[in-house]
Amino acid sequence: MAEAPSICPTLLYRDARAAIEQLTEAFGFTRSAVYENEDGTVAHAELAYGNGVVMLGSKGTGSEFDKLMASAGPAGVFVHVDDADAHHDRAVAHGVEILMPPTDQDYGARDYTARDLEGNVWSFGTYRPGAGES
Repeated sequence: MAEAPSICPTLLYRDARAAIEQLTEAFGFTRSAVYENEDGTVAHAELAYGNGVVMLGSKGTGSEFDKLMASAGPAGVFVHVDDADAHHDRAVAHGVEILMPPTDQDYGARDYTARDLEGNVWSFGTYRPGAGES
């Protein structure tokens, strides 16, 4: 079994169910866990991509984390993918807002940038943080 990631982005959404659908269908994440509050809102979800995980939940639950995040802005998240063009094409097919099409970078990577349904900016590319090269 692979070691769990040491860093996991954590995002809150007004419509966490729609976010889960977009992240799984358009971006290729896999649902690892989804826990609901008594009212059916998403209390906590974990979505995996490769050896990484993003955690998310619903805004407006009144939890301590929800209160701390109330004035936070959208987040930016980077995800390593082997083929930025194919990943981009999948996102486009699902109607994702593309901010920057697949682009070759000066440091040797190829990536693209998209915005999710609630304004978070996602970058997907061939750069591999910590690997020393793309």
